[in-house]
Amino acid sequence: MSAGHSHGVSAGQSEKPLWIALTLTSLFLTAELVGGILTNSLALISDAAHMFTDAAALGISLAAMRIGRRPADSKRTFGYYRFEILAAAFNAILLFMVALYIVYEAYERLQTPAQIESGPMLIIAAIGLVVNLISMRLLSAGKDTSLNMKGAYLEVWSDMLGSIGVIVGALLIRYTGWSWVDSVIAVGIGLWVLPRTWTLLRESMNVLLEGVPEGVGIEEIGAAIRAKPGVTGIHDLHVWSISSGKTSLSVHVVSNGTPATWPALVASVRDMLAHDFEIHHTTVQVEDSPCEQAAELHEFTPDHGPKELHDD
Repeated sequence: MSAGHSHGVSAGQSEKPLWIALTLTSLFLTAELVGGILTNSLALISDAAHMFTDAAALGISLAAMRIGRRPADSKRTFGYYRFEILAAAFNAILLFMVALYIVYEAYERLQTPAQIESGPMLIIAAIGLVVNLISMRLLSAGKDTSLNMKGAYLEVWSDMLGSIGVIVGALLIRYTGWSWVDSVIAVGIGLWVLPRTWTLLRESMNVLLEGVPEGVGIEEIGAAIRAKPGVTGIHDLHVWSISSGKTSLSVHVVSNGTPATWPALVASVRDMLAHDFEIHHTTVQVEDSPCEQAAELHEFTPDHGPKELHDD
């Protein structure tokens, strides 16, 4: 039985902040790339590369948001929400690639340090910092409710750190003449981004693999269902999510009650899952004895003569 669930757009899924952030980022990455080339600053080029991934992430997030609003159909009965997770995973992979490239390029630069124009480098990085702070402010509202928005926010957040690093590097080069600082800052940007990128990729992969969502204790859920009066056992318990904040659950419940009591039991289990665990999309199947699927934890082979069951 499924009830009390919504397939609406996740909270924080407003397009306007994304559009503004995308416009600001796209305009500035062009200026930063040109400035990096003219000043011969790898740190600036590194920051421009991150700006490019920011723009790509924001564009993908917008596409995911629009596609995710499409209604479910006969081929995609859960709708298109999973596209959000694909977008988040793509953004994480993109960040990994850019960070690794910058680390490699910085190593090459350390072998042959280049002359850096610190003045223009400082001005461009300062403007970039302002752009990043504005974009972060716009995206902060939705970062905790959507992996898609979290991916876009992390992109901008990492670039904000990059801008700070470039500013520090420009000041050091200007007053010390240490051109190698540019490469060190670029490596620092790349290494700082990687752990956060890994976290986003891990969360995305967990959803794609239909793993138990973060913060959900499947043992606690199982114990809570077993504690219900009339329940003698459970099996085939699955908890997964199709997108951020859209957790689903299915379970077979064995009851010693009569079939007439089963609808009340289903309603009780469903209400408990919604109230105690914030899981609203549930399928609870009640049985008088364990069915064939109880023999294995995850059974995908054809059933052979299932018992008479009650399916809600």
